[in-house]
Amino acid sequence: MNPTALVGKKSVRKVFKNFTEYWLTDASFGLLLLILVFSVFILPILIEYGRVHFIFVNTVFLFLFFTGIWSSRHKGMILLTSLLFFTQLGLRLLRFSDLEFEFYLSERIVGILNMMVFIFLNIRLLFRDREVNIYRVIGAINVYLLVAILGAFVFEIVYLITGVGIEGLPALKGVDEDYAEYIYFSLVSLTTVGFGDLYPNHVLTKMLSVFLSTVGILYPAVVIARLVGASKN
Repeated sequence: MNPTALVGKKSVRKVFKNFTEYWLTDASFGLLLLILVFSVFILPILIEYGRVHFIFVNTVFLFLFFTGIWSSRHKGMILLTSLLFFTQLGLRLLRFSDLEFEFYLSERIVGILNMMVFIFLNIRLLFRDREVNIYRVIGAINVYLLVAILGAFVFEIVYLITGVGIEGLPALKGVDEDYAEYIYFSLVSLTTVGFGDLYPNHVLTKMLSVFLSTVGILYPAVVIARLVGASKN
C-alpha cells in the first residue's frame, strides 16, 4: 500500500476515534450546550425571519442524534441509537424527495424516540461516577433544554394527528417552519411562565403542558439534590 495513503488512513481513524471518544467526556457537555442554546433560542428567530434554509434546520437535529450514537459504550444502546438515527435520516431524505408519499409524521415520531433516547443517555452521563464539576452542571442544563425540544416535537405530533392542540397560534403549515411556535410554547410550559397568549385546547396538549410544568418544577430540585449528594460522597 502507498505509504502516503496508509498515513492518511491512520489519520482518518485517529480523527474518528477522537470524535467518538469526545462524546463520552464531560467536556462534550460544553459543546452540546452551545448547540442546544442555538437550537432553542436562536434557530426559532432565524426560522421566523427566513434567514436559514430548512436543510440546515434538519441537519442540526440530525447532528444531535448522531452524537447520541457515541454517548454510550453499551453495544445495545449503540445499536438502538444507530437504528433510530439512520431510520430518521432515511425518512428525512424521503420527505424531501419527489416520492408521492408523505413521511413528515413518521419522521417526527421517530424524532421523538430519538430525543427520548438522547435524553436518557445524557442523564446517564450526567450522574456517572458520582462526580460533580462545572461540566456536570452544564449537563443538567442540557437535559432541561432537551426536554423542551422533546415537548415541542410532541406538541407538533398532536397537531398533525388531531388538527388542533394550541389556541392562539398563527396559521400552521405542518412542516419545519412551525418549530419556532412549538418550542416557544414548550418553554413557556416547562418554565411555568404562562403568558396567556397561547394555551392548550385539546386534552393531549393540556396534559402535556401540565406534565412539562411538573417537570419544570421538580427537575431542578431533584438534580440539585443528586449533585449535592454526589459531591458529599
